[in-house]
Amino acid sequence: MKTELVSRTDKKVTPDKESVQKESVKEEIIPEVIKEDVLPPIEVPLTEQYTNEESVEEIYKPTYPSVVKLNDKDVGIIKNILVTAETSEDYKTLIKLRDKMVEVLGINNVKEETDIEFIRTLLEDYKYYTDTKNIEGVEAEMLLKTVDSAKTMAAAREKQVPQEPTVPLWERFKQKNPDLEKFIGENLINKIGILILVLGISYFVKYAIDKDWINEPARVGIGILAGSLVLFIAHKLREKYAPFSSVLVAGAIAIFYFTIAIAFHEYKLFSQEVAFGIMVVITAFSCLISLSYNRMELAILSLIGGFAVPFMVSTGSGNYLVLFTYIAILDIGILALAYFKKWQLLHILAFVFTILLFGGWVSKDVFSAEPHYLGALIFGFVFYLIFMVMTTISNLRSKGTFTGIQLTMLTTNNFVFYGIGMLVLTEYKPELRGLFTAFLALLNMGYSLLLFKKFGLDKKGIYLLIGLSLTFITLAIPIQFSGNNITIFWAIEAVMLMWLAQKSQIKSYRFAAVAVQILMLGSLLMDWLVYTEDSELTIILNPIFIAGILVVASLVAVHFLLRKDTEKLLKSGLQFNPVFYKKIAGIAAVIVGYFVGLVEVIYQSDQYFEFLGMLSVSLQYHLLFSAVFCFILYRNRTVVKDKIINVLAVFNIVTFAVGFSRIAMMEFEDNILYGNNNSIAYYLHILAIAFVIYFWYLIYNSNKTRKVFSIFNHKLAIWIAVFLLVLLASTEVILQGIYLMDFSSTEETFAANYRLISTGQYKIIKTGLPVLWGILSFVLLLWGIKKQLKSLRIIALTLLGITIVKLFAYDISNVSETGKIIAFILLGILILIISFIYQKIKVLVIDEEKTTENEDID
Repeated sequence: MKTELVSRTDKKVTPDKESVQKESVKEEIIPEVIKEDVLPPIEVPLTEQYTNEESVEEIYKPTYPSVVKLNDKDVGIIKNILVTAETSEDYKTLIKLRDKMVEVLGINNVKEETDIEFIRTLLEDYKYYTDTKNIEGVEAEMLLKTVDSAKTMAAAREKQVPQEPTVPLWERFKQKNPDLEKFIGENLINKIGILILVLGISYFVKYAIDKDWINEPARVGIGILAGSLVLFIAHKLREKYAPFSSVLVAGAIAIFYFTIAIAFHEYKLFSQEVAFGIMVVITAFSCLISLSYNRMELAILSLIGGFAVPFMVSTGSGNYLVLFTYIAILDIGILALAYFKKWQLLHILAFVFTILLFGGWVSKDVFSAEPHYLGALIFGFVFYLIFMVMTTISNLRSKGTFTGIQLTMLTTNNFVFYGIGMLVLTEYKPELRGLFTAFLALLNMGYSLLLFKKFGLDKKGIYLLIGLSLTFITLAIPIQFSGNNITIFWAIEAVMLMWLAQKSQIKSYRFAAVAVQILMLGSLLMDWLVYTEDSELTIILNPIFIAGILVVASLVAVHFLLRKDTEKLLKSGLQFNPVFYKKIAGIAAVIVGYFVGLVEVIYQSDQYFEFLGMLSVSLQYHLLFSAVFCFILYRNRTVVKDKIINVLAVFNIVTFAVGFSRIAMMEFEDNILYGNNNSIAYYLHILAIAFVIYFWYLIYNSNKTRKVFSIFNHKLAIWIAVFLLVLLASTEVILQGIYLMDFSSTEETFAANYRLISTGQYKIIKTGLPVLWGILSFVLLLWGIKKQLKSLRIIALTLLGITIVKLFAYDISNVSETGKIIAFILLGILILIISFIYQKIKVLVIDEEKTTENEDID
């Protein structure tokens, strides 16, 4: 099959459907889509008919795709300007044309060495794209699809990656300078060369001076002349060799600086004021040169020279007012230059140099014989405002998110000013340190509100400023205040930090909230030491109790804020698990709430009651808190909550039965022995019995359907439960019996009164307990028969046996006839009733055994 070769230049375009299609292709290639970092150079794929070597020698690869913004009229003008400028060697016009093309086409990196090569490359690229559009049929369609695909990919990247990934410094250097040899030969060597040239001229001048060939004014003149000559050469080479020319300019400015410094220090040709003024002019001139050359390197040289000027003309007089006024003006000028040219490195260097210069002076001045405290604070505030404003304005101008460097500068600026202020105030007015810290917090808060409402600053910056405000408030409280005030502020701040972390998605705030809550708990423990002092605190409405309540509220609030968070956060090797911390905050809220109330109850009851009264009131608080907590858990039962309820209930029953049930008896004994008239423990004891009954109820109900703990299935569990029941009932019978006895005729001696109490208890144990145990045996037997619990019936019979043994072995001796009669008659009746019940309802017992056997067979 014969293939027809068609040259691109032979195609004729007619204003028909083909022309319309080409225009649509033209309109699709818009500046917003085609960028150097998004759309690579378009290579139109050729079909088989265009791959023959006879028609196509080499495929051209364009450099700047954005030339499609131009039209034929624009290109014609550019060609005329290029031809005219080349003919007349008008390089200034070429520079203007280059700058205009860079601005219009949005080119970030010019790859050609000269302006002429750059313009010619643009023309070749335009020719390539316009020639490509003349291809008919499939190729035009493929070009259209390529552009559409580029647009789609660009849009997808913008949505998926709103921020470009940070490229390491070495990678950026390699992208900018792919040819290392070229970089060294064209860039690095010329800088080294100008340095060596400056040193050579310096050595020559020094040698001439040593030989007395040149007098002092002539020496200075030679220096200025040498600098001017280098500057003139640089100007001449600017059009063709702009990078090399800028290096020469830097060398010329350095020569000017050193020449004036030597003229002032060594030859005394100028006064300090004149030398300072000349160097300021040199600095201003270097700034203008950097603007003219559009070179950041020259601006950095201006910055270095500007900060070196005070040292070059210093006489040791220490006029800090002139020095830091000049530095402030220099900072403003340099930062304005950085703002208009978007040279962030200049901003950073100005900040670093200012900190080093001012910080070094302050650290030395505050310990001098005549320190300038007020001046240090004023200039520190001036520098703080300059860098805060310039960092913020830079972000507002770019209308983007804060970079890591900008956020770091905002933070560092605050803490540097804070450190300087605290250093000065420690020596000047120590009592104002807390107020200074609070002032800085308010300043950041006001600054954030102003920028957010008026200018719509990036939220990252706003949240950072709010975080700084909270940080300084955190520091201000322990510095300015003491005691519970610190706890209160930290409790509030912890909640604010956690809330701010959710709103800003800044990980550090979550970790900060945890740290503040730990500090809050430590501060609360220290506050409780106040309770040990002999101070009078109002019931409930005292600062220590209020601080404790706010701590509990802080923990509850954090628990509430984290109710929906599940994402784990990692930062600096630390992990924040919101689910885990939510549980910790909830548990801590309950525990801290318990102890806040307990400590308050112990303190207040100790003010109004004796020890046993205080102990009884504290016990009632414990039982009340436990009962309320168990009631809340019981309303929304789960397996875990049932376990908590049972543990608390068992603990309270055991501790009360074994120990706390005797508090009321001890109070009664003190009343008889020491002649007191206290009854608070007795009445609270009755209330405690009600709580204990409620705990028994919770255990019974929660274990109805299934046992909460497997140990409850063990036979020993029911024996322990019955033992506790008998112990509680016995203690209660002894207590109530003692209270019913008549002790009005008490003796005067302690021993006699003690014998009275012992005798009363002895009578109750011998007559009352057998009757009580017999009744309990009867009740337990009935319950065991009704619930078909054989172990409970055995326990009832065992208790009955112990009662009979006790009656004949112990109770029958040394008891009054009346007591014996009552005990024997009642116990005998109970035993007969129990026997009768066994005879009456033995069928139930037999049926139970049969049922058990049948179940075993099944």
